[in-house]
Amino acid sequence: MIHEVTGDLLLSRAQVIAHGVAPLDDFKTGLALALRENWPAMAKDYRHYCHTQSPKPGSLWMWGGAGGMRIANLLTQEPAAIAGGHPGKAELSHVNHALHALAKVVKDEKFTSVALPRLACGVGGLDWANVRPLIETTLGGLGIPVYVYASYKKGLAAQETGLPGK
Repeated sequence: MIHEVTGDLLLSRAQVIAHGVAPLDDFKTGLALALRENWPAMAKDYRHYCHTQSPKPGSLWMWGGAGGMRIANLLTQEPAAIAGGHPGKAELSHVNHALHALAKVVKDEKFTSVALPRLACGVGGLDWANVRPLIETTLGGLGIPVYVYASYKKGLAAQETGLPGK
């Protein structure tokens, strides 16, 4: 079930945090920057993955950290035109493919909850009215709570109904 919440995604208690990135993303802006600051090993591992695997937009790279933290890096954007440059914009087809990859991982790994922002609608430049139906269609039928952080409030833990202890 999809729940739109207000709060700080970094404080989510969901088993998986998902966000959109570009191949070879430097994690310099937005949520990616906040994730890099909180989990620098994730950003370093992602860069290594990109340099060795050359992933394409529309794919997914899952990272696991200490304490069971799982971050799904959804490749929703085009890569930067030049090394170190600003990543390209997101495309709905990339978002759709990445969400399907996420749904497969959730099923295969038996994850019990996912939290994500309004995917690809910030730095990615897409319109939420076009992205929301993709999330609802792809993740809504998984039978687990999916928390879409619709409004960001730094330092505020969202009310994530359906999680243990909530």
